[in-house]
Parts: sequence; structure tokens; C-alpha cells
Amino acid sequence: MSIHILVAVNEKELADVIAVYLTNDGYTVHKFYTGLEALSCIENTALDLAILDAQLPDVDGFQICKRIRAKSYYPIIMLSTKSDDSATIMGLTIGADDYITNPITPLEVAARAKTQLRRYMQYNQPAPKQAETAHEYAISELVINRDSHKCTLYGRELHLTPIEFSILWYLCEHRGIVISSEELFEAVWGERALIDNNTVMAHIGRLREKMSEPARNPKFIKTVWGVGYTIEK
Repeated sequence: MSIHILVAVNEKELADVIAVYLTNDGYTVHKFYTGLEALSCIENTALDLAILDAQLPDVDGFQICKRIRAKSYYPIIMLSTKSDDSATIMGLTIGADDYITNPITPLEVAARAKTQLRRYMQYNQPAPKQAETAHEYAISELVINRDSHKCTLYGRELHLTPIEFSILWYLCEHRGIVISSEELFEAVWGERALIDNNTVMAHIGRLREKMSEPARNPKFIKTVWGVGYTIEK
């Protein structure tokens, strides 16, 4: 089965080289240089991953990201030539799974795309059952099941991206223990954590929003200031 990737990047040369790398890896690439063309593709194509330029003309990557997240949960990687923490946090908060700023190299973009696809495919396949491994956690009214990749809160299904699901699963798996942002990042993203990385914080904020949790006094995902995050037993 062919994997379809949207590449919507303003800079033609960068878009072309990214597309070449991904095509060589065996993916079907839908490449565009404008936001309107990308939106048309999103509406008419079953995609598995999107790579969006934050600075696209006519319709920027943030708006496209919101449109995707209104109905789909496949991975989204955003690119920006501006190293702006506030823009990065906004991109992650509205649903992007990864955010790459300068220097942007096509090889790194392709590598991160493969990482995101691997995680997405993993969490959309039933996990092999192992007697010693839990496949579901029920904490108060929160129920998360790894086999079905479903999560409910007070009987209402939460529509989580693979990254959000991974974060919540890891916290449930280690409930009662305070997990640092660095540990969460390395466990979920599979990469070494960077100093002042706001990625985890942005995704925790997005999770709390979906769970209708107040940031100041959440019931489930609690912040231990200066240490990390925890879900209490």
C-alpha cells in the first residue's frame, strides 16, 4: 500500500529536494508551492502525512494545519525559516506533531517524516498482546487502550493524535511518578531532548484542552513545577 505525503513548501528548491528524498524512499509525494493547492489536495486525497511551510503564500501553514486537524489525525510537520518560539508553540498547540526551524535540511525533514510515519503506523495497528504488558489503563474516569488506540474521558472519546496518545500513555504507564519534560520527549519522540524545548509543554497544553482540563488546577495531568508532569494513582 502506497503512503501518500503532502509537501507544501513556499521555497521551490527546498520543496523539490524534499520531494526527491521522499520519493526515493518509496513514498507517493504530492508537492505544491501554495496553500490553496495544498488545501485542494487535502480535500481530495487520502494522506498519511503533511509537511507544511508556515510561510506559504495565500493560505499559511497554520491555517492548513487547523483545517487538517478539524477532521484528520495523521502526522503534521511544520517548517519555518523563522526561529520564533511563539510561532513554534502555536504550531504545536494547534495540532502539529513536529516543528522544524532554520537550518532546514531536506535530509532531516525526510528523516523526521519517516519517524512520524513509523509512530503513526504503530499506533494504528493492534499491538501484539503480551501477558506481562498492560494494554489498558483506567484511572478514575480516564480509560486509554493501546490495542484499539482509543481514549475516553467520562465516557466521551478523545480524538488524539499519535503524539498526544503516546504522551498520555507514557504518563499513565508511569502514574504516580513525576516525569521530566526531557524524559517524555526522549520516550515519545525517540530523540535526545534539547535545552529549552517547548514541544512537550505545547502538547501537554493541547491534551489538557481536549480533556477540558483547567491549566491551573487539572485533575489528571498535573504539573510539578521545576520537575515535570505526573498522573496521580
